[in-house]
Amino acid sequence: MKFIETLREGERINDVYLCKYKQSAVTKNGKPYENVILQDKTGTIDAKIWEPNSMGIDDFEMMDYVAVMGDVSSFQGALQVSIKRVRKVREGEYDPANYLPVSEYDIEDMYRQLLGFVNGIKNPYLSKVAKHFFVDDIEFVKCFKFSSAAKSVHHGFVGGLLEHTLSVLKLCQFYVKQYPILNEDLLYTAALCHDIGKVYELSAFPLNDYTDDGQLLGHIVMGCEMVGEQIREIEGFPKKLANELKHCILAHHGELEFGSPKKPALVEAVALNFADNTDAKMETMKEIFKAAGETNEWLGYNRLLESNIRKTSK
Repeated sequence: MKFIETLREGERINDVYLCKYKQSAVTKNGKPYENVILQDKTGTIDAKIWEPNSMGIDDFEMMDYVAVMGDVSSFQGALQVSIKRVRKVREGEYDPANYLPVSEYDIEDMYRQLLGFVNGIKNPYLSKVAKHFFVDDIEFVKCFKFSSAAKSVHHGFVGGLLEHTLSVLKLCQFYVKQYPILNEDLLYTAALCHDIGKVYELSAFPLNDYTDDGQLLGHIVMGCEMVGEQIREIEGFPKKLANELKHCILAHHGELEFGSPKKPALVEAVALNFADNTDAKMETMKEIFKAAGETNEWLGYNRLLESNIRKTSK
């Protein structure tokens, strides 16, 4: 199989991919065409069907596995496929394992590292919160390991939520060593729990799209509610500590316009926001550069980074 990350401009593909997205559109001249996103475990690529009513273009829907024949070109710094022939394939014509994007790191090894942070929390109340989610709740742990951290912006792959959370924890570990004013247990518990709502905000792969709860509430509110529910189960949990933990979760996007109900008011909330933002943006750059292949040209405007970007010159 020719995986998407290996595709280069000028190549012709003739293989099976997952149709992640499909929508009809019209050109400026009023000519109909189809916008398609193809996916395999290495990533996604935009595709177009410029002649949707031509011979060889069979009916298919979003989330179908499709056999595609087409040409790879470049448009505004990104690769794109012009689909010439396409048909829906049957079970047995493809291996589903080839179509789920997966973290490049070993999931079980990452989880062992995460448990090191969980087991290192000394405060008995915060320890109970962390261990409830990451040790005791077997179903949550299973979902957490499998979930992505986003639909498309960063860490949008199996194990992405775990990889992102572990990276945020490691950045917080550096902050703790550098800035002794930080409450280590509070920061680590907040880092562990800051994105737990994403387990329910996004549906499982291969769909990986927003659920109704995710659309209506979002992972920040959902995560805060999950933590609040567990806190109420712990006898004697200090109210001030409970509010500080929930505040860190509510403020971890940093700004109201970025979806945080509150702006950071505690130093731990500031540190968590910086760690979360750093990992999200660095991973975004990493994924863009990987998709760009060998090109050193400008890669276009990125919404998260709010800038036109390119690789550093060698």
